[in-house]
Amino acid sequence: MKLSQFGEKFAHNSGILELMEDLGEAAVAGDDICMLGGGNPAHIGTVMGLMRDRMKELLSGDDFDKMLSCYGSSRGEPGFKKAVAELLAGEYGWDITEKNVAVVNSSQCAFFYFFNMFSGLFPNGTEKKILFPLCPEYIGYADQGIKPGAFASRKPKITLIDKHTYKYNVDFSQLNIDESVGALCVSRPTNPTGNVMTDSEIRELGKIAEGHDIPLLIDSAYGLPFPNIVYEDVRPFWNRNTILSMSLSKLGLPAARTGIIVADEKIIDSISGINAIISLSTGKIGQTLALRLFESGKILDLCRDVIQPFYREKSCRTVGMIHQAFDGIDYAVHKSEGAFFLWIWFRNLKITSRELYERLKKRKVLVIPSRYFFFGLGEEWSHRDECIRLNFAQDDDTVRKGIEIIADEARKAGR
Repeated sequence: MKLSQFGEKFAHNSGILELMEDLGEAAVAGDDICMLGGGNPAHIGTVMGLMRDRMKELLSGDDFDKMLSCYGSSRGEPGFKKAVAELLAGEYGWDITEKNVAVVNSSQCAFFYFFNMFSGLFPNGTEKKILFPLCPEYIGYADQGIKPGAFASRKPKITLIDKHTYKYNVDFSQLNIDESVGALCVSRPTNPTGNVMTDSEIRELGKIAEGHDIPLLIDSAYGLPFPNIVYEDVRPFWNRNTILSMSLSKLGLPAARTGIIVADEKIIDSISGINAIISLSTGKIGQTLALRLFESGKILDLCRDVIQPFYREKSCRTVGMIHQAFDGIDYAVHKSEGAFFLWIWFRNLKITSRELYERLKKRKVLVIPSRYFFFGLGEEWSHRDECIRLNFAQDDDTVRKGIEIIADEARKAGR
């Protein structure tokens, strides 16, 4: 059986496929795996309790049947979109209505749509790319361009904060926007590093995008205004030239596959049209479960008072575990500013992070090696093989055990 170019591209092995297969195998393997890879959120009791109560309420009436047995709109449920728009307009003063909101079956799907809307061959014969102003970036983006070479990225500025802490910043001198750029894209917080672009950085990117008449795509799956897994004093950003993507996944509903887009009405019309062709309609489970939280505005309280403190405290504990276990190792951790990842830089290993990943997998510790996150760079850079991403959302005992094994393997690899 022969495949088209499209089929060949998406059938080949990719970083995100390998990640998801490793996660699936680990789930089958049992409880002795230290699951420090993937992006699965923690099971926070307060959040799960609210979802259980809501489901019980749905089961007692007709809304449960409507949730499961009726097709939804390709744009999202009207009541849910209205609640999202009114919440954001009221809280942040954004000039939006439900016409500026679309719901799709995960933000992962949304970025597949956006990347191929703004890259590739244009009607006037030009070809454009998506530019990532700061890499490393999310592994799930790397293979989403239908046309080869759809992405370009730029090295960050690296600032050493102390002996074992550093931070990436956008190097604006290297952006070089020209006619080949169809859109700018950032994640905030950045997956994999937990970096949060400053308000000044995001405003500057917004000005640059607007000045070149291209959109700024902001992936806020971990960020503002929800789930607000952000440890820095920053504000959400949106204007008519910005496409903001949010998700219910990191609230604790990853299986509900619910992505929320805020954009200009023309963009919403386009994304809804694509969604109708590819998915027919959007899933209603996540929207129905979360509706009351958005209507009441309690979603913001839940994120601020429960979800953010939970991950902030876990981040502090995990960084402490690393400093204790890694004594004598030449390492640095990216400053933990958001999300639930830590990005560890091993500066003098005699093996690549990919080789370290394979050694750790044999010892039942799953992390993610760094090379996959440096797509679109167009040049070799030793740093892209020196880091790992660690998810600290698991229970503390599992995280501590995994970190101790990582330290042991890093010491062996450094000899």
